[in-house]
Amino acid sequence: MAFDPRSHLNERTYALVLAGGRGSRLQQLTDWRAKPAVPFAGNLNIIDFALSNCVNSGVRHIAVLTQYKAQSLIRHIEHGWSFLAASLGEYVDVVPAQQQHGESWYSGTANAVYQNLRIIDEARPDLVLVLGGDHIYKMDYSIMLAEHVARGAAMTVACLEVPVEQASEFGVMSVDADHRIVAFAEKPEHPVALAHRPTHALASMGIYVFDAELLVAELVRDAADTTSSHDFGRDIIPSLLERHRVFAHSFKDSCVNMVDTTPYWRDVGTVDAYWEANMDLTSVVPELNLYDDDWPILSLQRQLAPAKFVFDESGRKGEAHNSLVSSGCIVSGANVRHSILFSKVKVGEGSVIEDSVVLPDVTIGKNVLLRRAIVDKHCRLPDGFSAGLDPAHDRARGFHVTDNGVTLIAPEMLGQRIHRVT
Repeated sequence: MAFDPRSHLNERTYALVLAGGRGSRLQQLTDWRAKPAVPFAGNLNIIDFALSNCVNSGVRHIAVLTQYKAQSLIRHIEHGWSFLAASLGEYVDVVPAQQQHGESWYSGTANAVYQNLRIIDEARPDLVLVLGGDHIYKMDYSIMLAEHVARGAAMTVACLEVPVEQASEFGVMSVDADHRIVAFAEKPEHPVALAHRPTHALASMGIYVFDAELLVAELVRDAADTTSSHDFGRDIIPSLLERHRVFAHSFKDSCVNMVDTTPYWRDVGTVDAYWEANMDLTSVVPELNLYDDDWPILSLQRQLAPAKFVFDESGRKGEAHNSLVSSGCIVSGANVRHSILFSKVKVGEGSVIEDSVVLPDVTIGKNVLLRRAIVDKHCRLPDGFSAGLDPAHDRARGFHVTDNGVTLIAPEMLGQRIHRVT
């Protein structure tokens, strides 16, 4: 049988997950944690999607590059992702920023990888998969890897079509009939629209496949260039286009979660986007399918008691409707509607929680009313507390209120001093 160079691609691939960003548009949610460590969907963290995609795709040699306030992220990965078979060479390594080259921290996405070339050399891969750890999506990377090899590409960039008015937030590319990238601009002021769909542009997802030797050579070259910003989108990709075969991979071809004909992908980088993505999960048929046994989103699952609802008396019923209620929660004579309660949330008698996202270990007192709110971990809401009813009043109390009227509450806003893992 002839040797197929595409065989065992997954085993020959090393994944680098860039997880060092703060995500400042998430306001107080990232004051004490990196964006990839922000809780999502009741019992997950945002980074669990990228890591689950790797594992489900058969890519099980993974390094997570951290930087900003990484302790909670490091703890989550060490405790929640230790199930891989080390005896078979499977692992998720956490790699803190260590100033491997000089005294500077990461100055760009390419520099983050450059400062960790040693771990690539140790892994000795044929291919390197570079991706961010801060988006919500389900993708089979093995399809992209196979396409990369079949095309004889030096680099492949995953892409999706986005409305032109949003495209300035992305790297935007133009491709020829063979999907080879012929032009690329990072966050252009005037994005180039697609010829067949002039309302949309072709945007980079920040997911790249490289031939390993080429990646190392390009990062060394870029590091020596004093005019470079050391970023994949601004520097590496435009430079490679002139000298190598760089192709676009359509996310539609590898997306595991399609909504009609549209692949599901979310950047939950703002408070409104984060709230909306969580709220969608409470729909009867949410756009993101978390109940797919063939492509599970894995995470650290704490050993907690089942969720509990008490009482069953007229005017004093513990109940939830169109909601996600995680393990360890106790709903006592309260009503939860169209909301998500993360683990170990306690809701007191007479309280009403509507259209809200309540993160782990929150205690809600009696007769509390929440509407269109996000409550961060460890908050203690006193009896009679209310939020989300009057945006002006919420702002006056020091809460963050978005343009769409979502109120974000953190312990510090309530004058509560707690021990934070930074």
